[in-house]
This record gives sequence, structure tokens and C-alpha cells, in this order.
Amino acid sequence: MKLVKKVIDSILILDVTGEIRLGESAAQLSAELERVLNDDTVKGVILNMENINYIDSTGLGELVGYLGRFKDKGKKLRLVKPNHTVVRLLQLTKLDQVFIIKSDEESALEDLAGE
Repeated sequence: MKLVKKVIDSILILDVTGEIRLGESAAQLSAELERVLNDDTVKGVILNMENINYIDSTGLGELVGYLGRFKDKGKKLRLVKPNHTVVRLLQLTKLDQVFIIKSDEESALEDLAGE
């Protein structure tokens, strides 16, 4: 898994490429989200999922766990551009009703700026 980070108006955009699964990739994502959780200068995260080709239950579990922890800290998490396979998985697990999913980074930024 590869992570590319950029910050726009105290929103961290994480572009993820590859797989998020049990092992190093889930641990890497978890470490980055933990860093954001404890960074008072960042008020939200946009996770660009366009180039994620696989996510397993461990990866989904990390996202769900951090969604709750972010809410507890007053931070926001948005998912952007998940591919068809990831969307289907989110639908099957009903997580599409838990996460706010946006079609592009611009609408996610607007959404987070409005809160």
C-alpha cells in the first residue's frame, strides 16, 4: 500500500493505492489515522479510495474503528471515489449507511468545510 498525503485548510487528504488488508498495509493506515487523531491542527480526513484494489475485513474494521474515534474527538472522515468492488463490499456490510461517501475530493472538502 502506498499513501500520499496533502493538507488543504486543515483537512488531510490521503490518497491510498493498493490493498488494505491484515498486516503491514492495515497497520500503516492505522498509524496514519492515529497520528491524525492526535493532531489538533487537522479537523478531518478525506480518504481517496479510487486506487484501492482490495480491502479485507481488517481494513474495514480499521476504518469503522477510526470513524468512531474521530467522532469522539470532533473530527470527520469522508470516503472518496471507492471503486465498484469496494462500493459493493460497503453495501454488503451496510457500511455505506455508516460512512459518508463522496464522488470527488472537491465535494468532500465542501462537505467538511460546511461543518
